[in-house]
Amino acid sequence: MKERKWYPWFVVGLLWVVALLNYMDRQMLSTMQMSIGETITPIKDPANFGRLMAIFLWIYGFMSPVSGAVADRINRKWLIVGSLGVWSAVTLMMGFCDTFDQIYWLRALMGVSEALYIPAGLSLIADYFTGSSRSLAIGIHMTGLYAGQALGGFGATVAHSYSWQGTFFTFGLGGIVYAIILMVFLREKRRTEVEVASTKAISGRESVFKSFVLIFSNIAFWVILFFFASSSLPGWATKNWLPTLFADSLGLDPSVAGPAATISIAVSSFIGVMIGGPVSDRWVKRNIRGRIYTSAIGMGMMIPSLVLIGMGHNMFAAIGAALFFGLGYGMFDANNMPILCQFVPARQRASAYGLMNMTGVFAGALVTTVLGNWATEGNLGLGFALMAGVLLLAMALQLTVLRPKTDDAV
Repeated sequence: MKERKWYPWFVVGLLWVVALLNYMDRQMLSTMQMSIGETITPIKDPANFGRLMAIFLWIYGFMSPVSGAVADRINRKWLIVGSLGVWSAVTLMMGFCDTFDQIYWLRALMGVSEALYIPAGLSLIADYFTGSSRSLAIGIHMTGLYAGQALGGFGATVAHSYSWQGTFFTFGLGGIVYAIILMVFLREKRRTEVEVASTKAISGRESVFKSFVLIFSNIAFWVILFFFASSSLPGWATKNWLPTLFADSLGLDPSVAGPAATISIAVSSFIGVMIGGPVSDRWVKRNIRGRIYTSAIGMGMMIPSLVLIGMGHNMFAAIGAALFFGLGYGMFDANNMPILCQFVPARQRASAYGLMNMTGVFAGALVTTVLGNWATEGNLGLGFALMAGVLLLAMALQLTVLRPKTDDAV
């Protein structure tokens, strides 16, 4: 199967579902606070619920570089299968919980298991698409994360119709079944003799340290890390605070502001991926900096959007800006791993992306806290607008410093 031309796209389809489950399972808990709180009352306390959300982010962030290093050294198929199986089992076990501490520690374990997936999944897709259609393939995979985030929001609806325990049982069992399906159909990418020799060369305990030293000695990686973290600021801000901003600045009911914020970003990001992926894949054939230019265009679209989102008080302008932001974010998001592939060899890509993932998560945790303080003072919109300045600096560095010599570093 893996020798056939269609199989790389089949891998994208298989991993798209994993990406969906990855975000959906983590997102469900945030939407079911009130339902779970009827049984486990400490969860109703905002401070306790904040701890529950934070423990996942901190562990997920710290585990990301570790998971990347692991993915560079073992069979990624089994790492993905094991990761999905463990976090699905954790989701299933949450349905049996009757104390806050039980859910807290299961949430921590979920942070470990979910962190193992993204570096392994993206590096596997990148290996299957060596140049041709790489941005499109990775972008399509990223839409699985968008879909999972959106579907996770329906956890409260399912819990209301049935029970929160049944919701965890259903989705946890579904993930376990899908892990079995992956065992049958997912294949590790066969590597060339040069890649095999390179992988053997970095095996061993000291190689992990050496690998990270080589990554950090690469100036281009620091620029990539900075613009990835910079985009994570508005990325997480729109996830966590845009519904609140729309409700406050536009005078919308929360029941309207929430869907208006989440759906506009999710739909337009999907369109951005479907535009940015093919454009990047074609552009790079004519100009080796084509992926960087496509990413910069996406970031350039996000900059004025953030100003309009933050400072606007007209509903149509704000929704239009959110759509424009999502379109740019999708174009940007589809090209992060492909740009990394231009500067970091295959044997280190999972490790490098793990570092990026950690930085992005911590940037998200920081901006969520800062915007919370600004929201208390009535300056939430200003906070959104100021993030545009950070993106402008990141785009300038991206365009001036990043000058790849190949589309697939070795």
